[in-house]
Amino acid sequence: QEERMVRDRNLLQVQEHEQPILWKVKFSAGNSSQLSNQCRNSVQGKLLITDELGYICERKDVLLNGCCDVQVPSTRLFSCESCLPNGCCSVYEYCVSCCLQPSKQHLLERFLNRAAVAFQNLFMAVEDHFELCLAKCRTSSQSVQHENTYRDPIAKYCYGEYP
Repeated sequence: QEERMVRDRNLLQVQEHEQPILWKVKFSAGNSSQLSNQCRNSVQGKLLITDELGYICERKDVLLNGCCDVQVPSTRLFSCESCLPNGCCSVYEYCVSCCLQPSKQHLLERFLNRAAVAFQNLFMAVEDHFELCLAKCRTSSQSVQHENTYRDPIAKYCYGEYP
């Protein structure tokens, strides 16, 4: 128990970034259908999945390698459908796909540079652009007001600086 307390205390201490976020701004379109390439994806969606290349597709269109099948007409790249101009979306997977747009890198870097100490500890665990978008789009204290109601009950998944 003492060991766990020390470990927890160490996790809460502010640390310098040992390595910067690895931005994946150059994607090779079309690669995702090759079985030799593996993709991480948003996993939890009942109907939709977003892969780490920024493609969003129906769960049934995810290939064995975890990537969306880019040959399916309904598969979209960097889709912001269901998202508002402030960076909040009504569907988690669209939030992640939109957040992965290379043009969003500057906004995300600004967020990381200005993040409160508590958020720095939370976001220090992410290793790249995809993991950052997964974490940013999850509902958080930034998405709620008065601790128990969403600021916007429809668009509650936010990657923007000011949800």
